[in-house]
Amino acid sequence: MPVDMSPPPAAPAAAPGGAAPVPAIRCEALSKRYGKPDRPPAVDALSFTLPRGATWGLLGGNGAGKTTTIGMLLGLLVPTSGRVACLGHDMARDRFRALARMNFSSPYIALPHRLSVRENLRVYAHLYDVPRAERRIAELAAQLQLEDLLDRPAGELSAGQKTRVALAKALVNRPALLLLDEPTASLDPDTGDWVRTWLERYRAESGAAILLASHNMAEVERLCEHVLMLRQGRVVDQGSPAALIERYGRDDLEQVFLDIARGTGAAARPEAVPA
Repeated sequence: MPVDMSPPPAAPAAAPGGAAPVPAIRCEALSKRYGKPDRPPAVDALSFTLPRGATWGLLGGNGAGKTTTIGMLLGLLVPTSGRVACLGHDMARDRFRALARMNFSSPYIALPHRLSVRENLRVYAHLYDVPRAERRIAELAAQLQLEDLLDRPAGELSAGQKTRVALAKALVNRPALLLLDEPTASLDPDTGDWVRTWLERYRAESGAAILLASHNMAEVERLCEHVLMLRQGRVVDQGSPAALIERYGRDDLEQVFLDIARGTGAAARPEAVPA
C-alpha cells in the first residue's frame, strides 16, 4: 500500500516567558466512583503528566479504568475527586478551549450510518470550525486512502474501512492532543503498519501528543515511549516498554501485560510502582 502522508507542522505551545511547554495532560489524584460510595472506584487517584510531543500508552485489562479515564480527559465524565487539565485548560471549568485542539478516535463508536463518509467528515469539520473544510477533507481522503469511500454511506463500510474513517475524523482539526482507542482494530497487518507509520509521522511533524489505549502490545512497543499499566483503576506500574520488559524478566510487553492483568508479577504490587 503506497504511503502518502503530509500533516502540517505545528510547534508545541510554550509557556509564557520561555518556560517549558505546558503539558498535554496533567492528572492529579483523579478518581471516579459509580453508584454507592462503598463500591470500588473505577479510577482511583490517578496522577500522571503527559508531555507535549510524546506518545504514551494507557494499558490494562477489561475493567481496568481506561475508558473511564478517557471519558474524564474529554470532559464527558465528571471526576468524583481530583482534577485534570488538557493543553493547559482545566477540564472542569474551561474544557471547550481545550476540546477545540483535541480529538478522539475509537472504531467502537459508530458514525451516523445513513450519512456518507464525506458528509460525516463535513459535520465534524464544521463542529471544529476547520477552515477550508472541503480542502481538509480531500487531504485526509488522499492521506488515508478514502477517496473511493467518500460517497458511500458509513453503514456500508467494512470494519477496517470504518477504522480509517474514524482516524480521519480524529485528525480533521489537526489536534495537538490525540486520544486513540485501538486505532488499528480490524485492520490487516499491512494497513495497520501503514497507519502506525502515519501516526509516527504526524506526531513528529505536528508536535502533537498521543495517548494510546490498545491491546496490541507490539503496537504499543513500537509507538509508545512510556506506558501506564492500570489494574482495578490504579497505576500499578509504569515506564518505557523496554524498562518494563526488563523489570519483569519477560521477552515482550504482552507477557508483562499478562503478569500485571493477572496480578502474578512481583512488580505488579502497588508498592513496586516507580516514584
